[in-house]
Amino acid sequence: MSKIEASLDKAVTKLVQLKDVAKVRLCALWQQYSPRLNQLKQIDYATAKAFVVQFKWRILLVLIVIYAGSKTYDYLFPASDKAGGPVTVTSVVVEKQDVPLIIEATGTIVSNNIVDIRPMVTNTVAKIEVKDGQEVKAGDLLFTLDDRNDKANYEKLKALADDAQKQYLRAKELVAKNFISKAGLETTLANAKSAQAAARSAEVQLSFDYIRSPIDGRAGIVNVFPGSLVQASNVVSTSTNSTATSSVGSMVTITQLNPINVQFVIPEKDIPVILENQLDGEAMNVKVTVGDSGKKTYDGKVIVVDNQVDPSIAAVRVKAQIPNDAMTLLPGQFARVSLVANTLKDALSIPSQAVVINPRGKLVYVIDKDGKAVSKPVNVVYEYQGSSVVTGIEAGDRVVVEGKQNLRPGSKIREAKAAPPDPNVPAPITPSSPDKK
Repeated sequence: MSKIEASLDKAVTKLVQLKDVAKVRLCALWQQYSPRLNQLKQIDYATAKAFVVQFKWRILLVLIVIYAGSKTYDYLFPASDKAGGPVTVTSVVVEKQDVPLIIEATGTIVSNNIVDIRPMVTNTVAKIEVKDGQEVKAGDLLFTLDDRNDKANYEKLKALADDAQKQYLRAKELVAKNFISKAGLETTLANAKSAQAAARSAEVQLSFDYIRSPIDGRAGIVNVFPGSLVQASNVVSTSTNSTATSSVGSMVTITQLNPINVQFVIPEKDIPVILENQLDGEAMNVKVTVGDSGKKTYDGKVIVVDNQVDPSIAAVRVKAQIPNDAMTLLPGQFARVSLVANTLKDALSIPSQAVVINPRGKLVYVIDKDGKAVSKPVNVVYEYQGSSVVTGIEAGDRVVVEGKQNLRPGSKIREAKAAPPDPNVPAPITPSSPDKK
């Protein structure tokens, strides 16, 4: 204990000595600078103005440096206490869900079957059995041509065929009685077959005078009238995009409207996703809207993906089939297509407005258990119609959606109160996730 007491005595003695030394130095400094303080009291407005004018650029530079340093310090070392209180925000809880991978495209409505009706022979129209816009079935009679000459020719050849057949039967009886040779029998048989073939040819020629529909569909505008002369082998021009066939030279055009197809193109970069999904054996789903309103949506299935890429547009053609029971879709209409190419399983989806973009990348603000904002960098995997699938956060995290512009890491958070629903605004319809993988 004696050593400790001695050490304490020495420390107290040194403190007293330092106190005396500091007092002497301060007195000396006061005597040295007190005359200059008296000079500051004598500074008037003119002297201060002359000093500012003389060193104005240096003073301005010092102020700029001080201001920049202050802002830099606030940016690098933000303090949540400076805000004066918590920041009001709106947040959502991140949950795992299946998100459909949708590819949007534009296309054209095309018919599943379209046929131009033309005559096989040159003749005049005797009767028109179809009306403009009429629904017809395969085999329905559309036009009757003047069949008088063909019918007479058929009847003549039919009679000759019947007579040749009777001669053959009589020759068989005569051969059995040895009245004629077998060579004569073979000659009558050949004559009978030739006559029957000629009769069948005349029957086919007569059938050309009765023009029937080869498919189910709707008739277009009839381009002929009773008494019109129609000719065979008219030249037909077909459009390259296969949306329609020209009606020049045709009597009428039959178009199948139900079901109907939509043809569109998919960029080359999305081809691997489509082909991978096509290997599963299940047709991909599409949603089609026609017109500017987009009120009516048609659901369909992809029926074919073209086997080659068009190098001029770096895209592949895809055709899908959609039901058209109401007959509201017509070939040639412009269509918007949403193709469900795949489904992201157990994905983390957040509103796109929650993602903050800065020079260092993309991030979101997550509210921790203490009610403070924490910034987390994220990677946006997929974005569609206001929703983004991201990685870098966990399921159950509460992400700030609105009010993030006022946040800094460590800021205190206060959740905004939810506004009561407006009875005049209908509730939004949440689309169900497709079962397709």
